[in-house]
Amino acid sequence: MPDTIELPFSDDEALPKIPITLSYAGFPVVTDALLDTGSTVNLLPYNIGLQLGAIWKDHTVRLPLAGNLARVEARGLFVLIQIGTLEPVRLAFAWAQVSEVPLILGQTNFFREFDVCFQRSRRTIKITRY
Repeated sequence: MPDTIELPFSDDEALPKIPITLSYAGFPVVTDALLDTGSTVNLLPYNIGLQLGAIWKDHTVRLPLAGNLARVEARGLFVLIQIGTLEPVRLAFAWAQVSEVPLILGQTNFFREFDVCFQRSRRTIKITRY
């Protein structure tokens, strides 16, 4: 049975952001994430990875980034993500060694786990987990 949550799409924001809770190594971090259907991967800023208790040298799987971040080193990190009252889901992130980037939820693998309906005219974002 699908589980759905509806979140506000703020008129103040040009881009769709949602509040999420990330968990790793027993450390939760509450933050906003940018929903980006054009991003190939989920992107985790360096400082948020540190807040979650991740240790850079312990993560050896290197992931190539593209575009403006092509020169930034990134490593694979699995993190639990919770959106509102939906069940937490383990997602793969490219943990970038730079903090001045947004936390991005992209095709691999946020949009493989969740269906998202942007209803800008109704000022809502509907997220469904099957």
